[in-house]
Amino acid sequence: MKTGTYYIIDFDSTFVKVEALDLLAEIALKKDPARKAKLEKIKSLTGLAMDGKITFADSLKQRLALISCGKAEIEVLIKKLRKEVTRSITKNADFFRQNSGEVRIISGGFKEYIVPIAEKFGIKPENVYANTFLFDKNGKITGYDTTSNLCKTNGKVKQLKALKLKGKLVVIGDGHTDYELKQSGLIDKFYAFTENIERESVMKKADHVTPSFDEFLYVSRLPMSISYPKNRIKVLLLENIHKDAAAIFKAEGYMVESYPGSMEENQLAEKIRDVSILGIRSKTVLNEKILSKAKKLIAVGAFCVGTNQIELDACSRRGIIAFNAPFSNTRSVVELVIGEMILLMRGIIDKNNSLHKGIWDKSSKDSFEIRGKKLGIIGYGKIGSQLSVLAEDMGMEVYYYDVLEKLALGNARKCHSMKELLKKCDVVTVHVDGSAQNKGLIGEKEFRLMKKGAIFMNLSRGSVADIEALAENIRQGRLKGASVDVFPYEPVSNEEAFVSPLQELKNVILTPHIGGSTDEAQKDIANFVPTKIIDFVNSGSSYYSVNFPNIQLPSFENAHRLIHIHHNVPGILAKINSAFAGHNINIIGQYLKTNEQVGYVITDISKKYDPAVIKELKEIDHTIKFRILY
Repeated sequence: MKTGTYYIIDFDSTFVKVEALDLLAEIALKKDPARKAKLEKIKSLTGLAMDGKITFADSLKQRLALISCGKAEIEVLIKKLRKEVTRSITKNADFFRQNSGEVRIISGGFKEYIVPIAEKFGIKPENVYANTFLFDKNGKITGYDTTSNLCKTNGKVKQLKALKLKGKLVVIGDGHTDYELKQSGLIDKFYAFTENIERESVMKKADHVTPSFDEFLYVSRLPMSISYPKNRIKVLLLENIHKDAAAIFKAEGYMVESYPGSMEENQLAEKIRDVSILGIRSKTVLNEKILSKAKKLIAVGAFCVGTNQIELDACSRRGIIAFNAPFSNTRSVVELVIGEMILLMRGIIDKNNSLHKGIWDKSSKDSFEIRGKKLGIIGYGKIGSQLSVLAEDMGMEVYYYDVLEKLALGNARKCHSMKELLKKCDVVTVHVDGSAQNKGLIGEKEFRLMKKGAIFMNLSRGSVADIEALAENIRQGRLKGASVDVFPYEPVSNEEAFVSPLQELKNVILTPHIGGSTDEAQKDIANFVPTKIIDFVNSGSSYYSVNFPNIQLPSFENAHRLIHIHHNVPGILAKINSAFAGHNINIIGQYLKTNEQVGYVITDISKKYDPAVIKELKEIDHTIKFRILY
């Protein structure tokens, strides 16, 4: 027999995602009136055996006694199992085909359904060791071959001894029966496979825990289908980001840690050291000090519209891409503005407070419709323009002001200065970003320009409006009321007390930065941002990035994609292509885009090339980061 390394792989919950016998039971018991109870019993017996709490032999005997089926049901099972092959196994099918002589499947399952699955991966039927069913003349299962080693206690150990394989023996599996091979002293290394199920009792005894087959190939220095195991990409999500984001990253194979609040500077600087992807909302500040510790960071996701909490220039200098969610919460903010505008115009907040105190204040005094009123929108971007359309539909006369030239929607009218808008409108609402030019945009001077009895609303950024001046104008009765969702300083968590000069003032609505905090918006954001980050990691696409040149890339096949991020200085592309020419490498496709800071070059080349070119590309002056994708 050939001497070398043998890869001994479990079938259930390792090669396939499921326990095949459990799935067969679901098929066979479909019309059984006691189906639910039997299935629960079967799954319990499976779990007890895999955790080593009962012998495999006892578990198998008891499970089969609960199932009545035959060849027809096994054929259905095979069709289902073909769709249940573990994701990382499927991706690395070439490994099995290229090493078919060294791969052995040893399972307590049954050959009748394992061999058809294994054959598709080039694994020879004679290298599949499992139990076999016994059938009657009608094709019904009557039992199983009790002479097989694999239906007995310590069956895998007995089977491996009988094989007398000469060479290094490596076992990959998820259950106690796989660990027994390590315990026996027959094998060199046991990998606890956790892509489909994690069994603590097995993981703590393993030589290495492998969350995917990619990880096994990576640590074993064997060829694999991707350039880096995804389970080694650590994601840190802060500020209670919607659970869908974690689910998407986990489904991609990343290791995810979620944290309910933001982190202060020193805590995040320590935590970020081994993080590859960081997800934040508006409270977390990502500055130079923190980024200097982020040696593995490749991407930042702002699960909100704004990115002022992120030092984008510092990210760019380090080749760290940043994405936000520019569209996802627009509707939520607009709806809140309209709802609060109606409440303020009607004086509902004060009447509500009076009733809670037992005061019946039925009166139409100072209560107005919004229909026919003039709405002034400062900042006519995504939120401002959508608000414009809905407000007009409700009968308002809409005016807007923006420093950039913006096309009016519907019958909205452009004001040539903010002063013109402030003097004209009954309701003024601000929807600008948090850039330095907008800091202190609305202060005492601007409040004095507003119509007496007007309403002011700020659901944009806390730095935009002077809160003290707003409070004083409301106290003096110059303004009828206000709605504020954002503040110069906001508590870092729900446990910290909130203090503001606007508290206890009449006809004032204060909300804790929840303009975009609807389930729909957070769900949309939680789906949008991870998708863009994953696309960047997988293909290099930077589309919708806020700090990288935007490139939307096609998928690539039968090629390696080389990603070169560099300072935007002349001559880099020429040096890159000179390196390719010097190593006689043909370029299949190449994409280049730059912004003021960063140059981004993506080159697709054939899989066969001189590895020395990689070192040369990394050493080009002004290189920031370099990645290989395949």
